[in-house]
Amino acid sequence: MTDVQFAKLVIFVNSLIPITLLLWDLYFKKVGPNPLEFATRTTGMLTLVFLLLTLAITPLRKTFAVNALVKTRRMVGLFAFFYGSLHLITYIWFDRSLNFVSVVQDVSQRRFILVGMTAFFLMAPLAITSTNKMVKRLGGKRWALLHTLVYPAAVLGVIHFWMLVKSDVRLPLTFGFLLLLLLGHRLFVKFFPDQPPPQSPGLFPRD
Repeated sequence: MTDVQFAKLVIFVNSLIPITLLLWDLYFKKVGPNPLEFATRTTGMLTLVFLLLTLAITPLRKTFAVNALVKTRRMVGLFAFFYGSLHLITYIWFDRSLNFVSVVQDVSQRRFILVGMTAFFLMAPLAITSTNKMVKRLGGKRWALLHTLVYPAAVLGVIHFWMLVKSDVRLPLTFGFLLLLLLGHRLFVKFFPDQPPPQSPGLFPRD
């Protein structure tokens, strides 16, 4: 097993720990008086965490000169989509009982849900086109352009969280600050480059 394969295995196992702990707590009823809200909040926060981790890989690679990090970015990005999917499924299945008319009405009445769904649907094409075959089919430039959708998806995800929290906004503001740093790093590198920019700025790059 190569170092990259070992790193991917470690990331894969650790990325499944949160959902394992969530299911454990749900099964043993250790999630407080409102299990649905707990599951929804947890999967939403995990989506943001993995999105920010995905965006952090490029700055970390450049700062510490560990080029092998880029090999793990696709997996981390796919876990962001995985937890985003769980977040959406939790809402549609358990909160709305698969009543899609109710979902549409709820989305039209509560803007934070519309913002969150928009963020998810921006992530969907990134996951669909994450394979090497799709990179070849789209072509490198078009694929890279498509994967810049990760930036508005992350911004909308943070806004969604901020709109959801009604009183204590410290946590969404923390996510927003970290996202601002990650996006600011990219702008700094773009306008003050000290080396050639990477070929693929996408969320789920080729391995």
